[in-house]
Amino acid sequence: TRVWLTELSSQLGRHATLDDVPDSELDHILWKGFDWVWLLSVWQTGLAGQNISRTNPEWRKEFEDTLPDLKEEDIEGSGFAITGYSVHKNLGGDTELKRFCERLKNRGLKLMLDFIPNHTAIDHHWVEDHPEYYVQGTEDNLSQLPVNYIQVKSNKKKLVLAHGRDPYFPGWPDTLQLNYGNPETQNAMIAELKKIAGQCDGVRCDMAMLVLPDVFERTWGIKSEPFWAKAIEQVHRSYPEFCFMAEVYWDLEWTMQQQGFDYTYDKRLYDRLRERHAKPVREHLYADLNYQNRMARFLENHDEPRAASAFPIELHRAAAVITYLSPGLRFFHQGQLEGNTKRISPHLVRGPKEPVNNMLKDFYDKLINILPRAIVWNGNWKLIECFQAWDGNFTFDSFIIFSWNNSGGELLLVCVNYSDHHSQCYVRINEISSGQWQLKDLMSDVNYNRDGDEIQSKGLYLDMKPWQYHVFEMKKILCTIALTLLLVI
Repeated sequence: TRVWLTELSSQLGRHATLDDVPDSELDHILWKGFDWVWLLSVWQTGLAGQNISRTNPEWRKEFEDTLPDLKEEDIEGSGFAITGYSVHKNLGGDTELKRFCERLKNRGLKLMLDFIPNHTAIDHHWVEDHPEYYVQGTEDNLSQLPVNYIQVKSNKKKLVLAHGRDPYFPGWPDTLQLNYGNPETQNAMIAELKKIAGQCDGVRCDMAMLVLPDVFERTWGIKSEPFWAKAIEQVHRSYPEFCFMAEVYWDLEWTMQQQGFDYTYDKRLYDRLRERHAKPVREHLYADLNYQNRMARFLENHDEPRAASAFPIELHRAAAVITYLSPGLRFFHQGQLEGNTKRISPHLVRGPKEPVNNMLKDFYDKLINILPRAIVWNGNWKLIECFQAWDGNFTFDSFIIFSWNNSGGELLLVCVNYSDHHSQCYVRINEISSGQWQLKDLMSDVNYNRDGDEIQSKGLYLDMKPWQYHVFEMKKILCTIALTLLLVI
C-alpha cells in the first residue's frame, strides 16, 4: 500500500493518501474481475522499528539491491512491526480507510487487511502498559541468545523480552513476542481482531500457525490454550460474514481450516511448481475438493521472489495456468501482471521503476478474462487421468489435465505439458457425446474439430511442446439442415 501511494505521490507532485486513490483505479480493479483488494502494511508503525530497519546491515544490503538510488526516507520500517491497529497517519488514518472501504463497497469490492498475531513492534504501548503480554526472558537468555532477546524499559524497570520469531529462524529484531500462554494476551488480541473487523471485510493473518498450541510450546516451552477457534467464533458473533485467510506453512493448512479459517495459503503447490515436475503437482491436486476450495493459490507474494524472476517465461505461463485455473481463492501480487522482477521488501515505501513485460502482460490479460466465467466460479472441477499415447512412451506422465463443467453443458478443458520435453498422451472426457466438437483455445487463436465418438473410445490425442498449455472451450457443433418449402399454386 505504501509503495502504491508513493507512486501516486510522484504522479501528483505531493504526498498522497488513501483519499487520493482515483476512482478510475478502483474501476479498473473491478473491470479486471477481482473481488477483493488486500491492502498490505496499513497499520501504524514506530520510530524504533524504522531505526532498526535503517541500521540493520543485512537488511540494508537487500534494500540497496532493490533500489540502487536508496534514500533514508524510502525505509519506513516493516509493516509487520506495528505499534497499533490504527491506520498509519501517513496513509490518511482510520477516517480515510473508512472512506476507501465505502468506495470499494459501492463497486461490490471487499477489503482485506492484515492481522499480525505473533508479535508487536518493540515500541508498542503494551511494553509500558502490559509487559506481561510478552514472553519474558532472563539475563542469561540475553547473553547466550542476543538475536532472540532484547532488554527494554517498562515503567522505569529493565526487562528482558523475546523477539518475535518462528522456531526455525532467529528473532525479528524490530518485534516482541506475544505470550499466548497468558489468557489475558489472548483476550487482548481478540479485542484487536474485533476492532479490525469493524474496519474491513476480512483479514490475512500473518504466520497464523505460530500461535497453535503445539507450535508455540515447541518454540517457547510455554503451554497455551487454542486461540483461533475461539477468536474466529467471537468475531463472527458480531460480523458473521467476516473472512479469515491464514498464511500457513509446514503442512498445517488442514489444521488451520479446522480452526475456522476460510482460506489457507497453498505454499505446497507453489513449491512443487518451482520444482518443475508434473507428478508432484498432480498428486497435490488429488486432494479432496472441500480442502482445495479453501486454498489460496498464488504464484508470488511479498515474501517470495517475483514470479517473473523465479520462473523462465515459458514455465511461468504454464505454472500460472495451473495455479489460477485450479479451484480455490486466487490472488495476485502488485506488479505481477506486468512482469516485475524485483521483490520489494515490506520495510520499503518505494519500489524500482521497471518496464512492462508485454509478453507476460498479454498472457495475464487472457488468463484473467477466463477467471470471471461462471463455469470457473461455481462449476465442477475434476482432475483427469492421462494414458500412454503408445507402449513405452513415458511422456504421458508430464501432463496435468483437468476440466470445469456445469449443468448448463459448458465445458473447459485445461491441458498443460509441465515438462521440458515434447509429450504425448490420450485423455478421455466423460462429458463428451457423439458428434463433432469444437475445441477453442481461450489462450490463443487455435481451434480444432474432433469427433466425440473417438474421444469417448480412444481419447483425445495431445502432442504438446515443452511447457505448452491449452484452455479449451469445448462445444458441440450443431448440424444445420436447410429446409426448402415449396408453395404450389
